[in-house]
Amino acid sequence: MSRIGLIILIIFQSCDLIPLNGVKESTDTAIPVARVRDTFLYKDDLNGMVPDDVSSEDSIQITNQYIDDWIKKQLMIDRASASMELNEADLERRILDYRYALIVHEYEKLLINQDLNREVTDEEISQYYEEKRDNFILRQNIIKGLFAKLPKEVPRITNIRNQFRSYPNSDIEEMRSYCYQFASLTHLEDSLWVNFNEVIKNTPLASVPNKVQFLRNNNFIETSDDEFVYLLRILDFKISEQNSPLEYVRDDIVNIIINKRKIDLTRQLEDQTIQAALKRKDFEKYEIN
Repeated sequence: MSRIGLIILIIFQSCDLIPLNGVKESTDTAIPVARVRDTFLYKDDLNGMVPDDVSSEDSIQITNQYIDDWIKKQLMIDRASASMELNEADLERRILDYRYALIVHEYEKLLINQDLNREVTDEEISQYYEEKRDNFILRQNIIKGLFAKLPKEVPRITNIRNQFRSYPNSDIEEMRSYCYQFASLTHLEDSLWVNFNEVIKNTPLASVPNKVQFLRNNNFIETSDDEFVYLLRILDFKISEQNSPLEYVRDDIVNIIINKRKIDLTRQLEDQTIQAALKRKDFEKYEIN
């Protein structure tokens, strides 16, 4: 059975197993496994519910859990029905809307996964960024730089301090090797834009009152507390309310472009479905007097 067919079957079975009004009819051969007032759950209703590859013990557990859930749902429906008046017509419309939404969502997701082009070129990213530049305003200060949190007793701290201060005129691989051995926390990807507040969180620098002025006046900072020394080398920065660099929002733009394609594919599917049905004369719309 196809995935869509399975979804449809589950929906129809679910509506059948939890009737909102009336009693499920018994047959001479039906074997009940549970009852709530005048509504019964039969053994036949459990067919196909348990996967074939589970153990006998797990099968019994899954079945009992399903029966318990069925009883709970029936009791809640019974209580709700007794406590308030239900507009049956409105309720049926809602059930139909829910069934439609679930089936169509699964169908659209299946087609989108098959047909959606997820490749986004650099040209498309740049074009979208230029067209929508005003949508990418920074809400925080960001930096490109290096950061290390080092225990105070680490060896050769003078050497690593000098390497941070002189970077990029120092050996990044040597710095990475040193920090890998001794640092408690590092950021050594100098080409990445990162949130400045995230970098300095839980350091003495977090209490700096004017961070914009701090960024403008410093490119190397060393500070410490009782246990650690913190080294920060700032290579570039952007302050909040400026336009985000393209690199910083690149992943966001890719997601936006792909989501736009999903919406376009969904609309195409709807249009194609309606046009095909029109040609086959599968539906008619009558005037309302």
